[in-house]
Amino acid sequence: MSDDVPSIVSHVSIGTNDFERAIAFYDAVMPAVGARRVMEHPGAVAYGKQFPEFWVQTPIDETPATTGNGSHFGFIASSKEMVRAFHDAAIAAGATDDGAPGPRPLYGEPYYGCFVRDPDGHKIEAAYWDMELARKLGMS
Repeated sequence: MSDDVPSIVSHVSIGTNDFERAIAFYDAVMPAVGARRVMEHPGAVAYGKQFPEFWVQTPIDETPATTGNGSHFGFIASSKEMVRAFHDAAIAAGATDDGAPGPRPLYGEPYYGCFVRDPDGHKIEAAYWDMELARKLGMS
């Protein structure tokens, strides 16, 4: 197995009961973290930088989509400004604030992030990890 793969996650999918609303929301939000639509199928759109990493879709089994209590989806931001842009774009596109941009000392000094709930109620996050600070603190 190769160690040069950039992540341990291939992709994630979230369900929606209002596909057009969800796609309009993610079309507005994902560019803030450098992602774009990279694949589409009827009832499904995938976002990513190079390949489909984050899918938004109507459930394949045709039953209503639900949100998971205790689950959330975090996106990597390359700066604090990107975290703030993500939060601003999400709120403007109809998200509910679930944690304004800022440090979370519990997560470690290098962490800076935000949390929102998308229009379907899924908890999403943008997080910046200050690698220079992490090195100074002996965390990497």
